[in-house]
Amino acid sequence: MSASGGTKAIVAALAANLAIAAAKFVAFLFSGSSSMLAESVHSLADSGNQGLLLLGGKKAQREATPQHPFGYGRERYIYAFLVSIVLFSVGGMFAIYEGYEKIKHPHEITDWYWPIGVLVFAIIAESFSFRTAIKESNPLRGKLTWTQFVRRAKAPELPVVLLEDLGALVGLILALGGVGLALLTGNGVWDGIGTLCIGVLLIVIALVLAAETKSLLLGEAAGTDDVEKIKAAMVDGDTVTSIIHMRTLHLGPEELLVAAKVAVRHDDTAAEVAAAINAAEDRIREAVPIARVIYLEPDIYSETAAAAGVNPSRSPGGPTPPADH
Repeated sequence: MSASGGTKAIVAALAANLAIAAAKFVAFLFSGSSSMLAESVHSLADSGNQGLLLLGGKKAQREATPQHPFGYGRERYIYAFLVSIVLFSVGGMFAIYEGYEKIKHPHEITDWYWPIGVLVFAIIAESFSFRTAIKESNPLRGKLTWTQFVRRAKAPELPVVLLEDLGALVGLILALGGVGLALLTGNGVWDGIGTLCIGVLLIVIALVLAAETKSLLLGEAAGTDDVEKIKAAMVDGDTVTSIIHMRTLHLGPEELLVAAKVAVRHDDTAAEVAAAINAAEDRIREAVPIARVIYLEPDIYSETAAAAGVNPSRSPGGPTPPADH
């Protein structure tokens, strides 16, 4: 996995979650708090999620094969999507079930110092993990807001870890509130309410992750900045005079496919056109290094054809063209 995959952030989150899961489960055994049980399952699910992200990064490094000529870069998207499913099913739904049971059958929390101590420890540990994810993300985020970064990032690992850590911190605060109110009032229902809130939070985060990784799985174009760099590099104003139309597609976080029809002069020889295409590909790769698969088709520029634009009926996913009569 490349540096942009946030391996350091994933490992930090994995170490923190394993330690926290063990501590929360011990607190549940001593106190009987359902919030502690829900949080221990949450941390265990998060640990499994980080393992899935690391596995996806490893599998994505495999060489291309005849059956998969564009490689395995999208493995990272698939495993990130699995993370959202695990977070929803194991974390969110289990917490909602536990919260419902605790509200229906409340009981007093015993040995209060166990859940309180573990929650404070977990907040500190998750804060360090969250801080690592933020530091890993900042160089890639640039001037984007955090919302824009999560929505536009092509490498799924850092957004996943960021949202997981944020959800974990908010969940811990909710658990602390539920346990605290249960202790103050002597009513275990508050512990169940805190658990329910944790479940709803996890499901919301899982749905956000699922929506973002679904978009990556379907295939996203290059970012606006990269598109402009590619266009500027493609045209030399001499042999390649303009771009008739162009499409880009991320084959993986660090691999971009560029396909374009470019205009050349009508009196250029085949050798001149071939040399111009090769030079354009070199310029594109220099401007945007992740543009590794490039297909350029030369054509003679036509104002009429350019005004008509690309025919959507001949495009993938476009409307079915009418049958010829």
